[in-house]
Amino acid sequence: MASIPTVKAKGLRACLLCSIVLSQADFVRNGCPNCEELMQMKSSRDRTQNCTTTAFDGVIAVIDPENSWVARWQRTSKYARGIYAARVIGRVPADVEAELQSRGIKYRVRDEVDQD
Repeated sequence: MASIPTVKAKGLRACLLCSIVLSQADFVRNGCPNCEELMQMKSSRDRTQNCTTTAFDGVIAVIDPENSWVARWQRTSKYARGIYAARVIGRVPADVEAELQSRGIKYRVRDEVDQD
């Protein structure tokens, strides 16, 4: 279960893959609760810098992801409870995008309007 960040908004970062919002310290300490297998941020300040961003707009509190229409709209219904950015500006690193592609997973940039 994801924790709710307790630092000032200036210190928050959004994961470039799933858009969960945590402090940099939380990403380094615990990794991303949704996509750590791909992002590998745990214990790596450099990887956290590359896989997260401070450039995001709006936040959404997701308490019951499976039953939330907002979580379905944001494509976070299969993710952990927590705070998510409505829009994340940036792209995942090339190695992560290549790994997603090799697994047959379509990467969706989270700074654009619906791409379906």
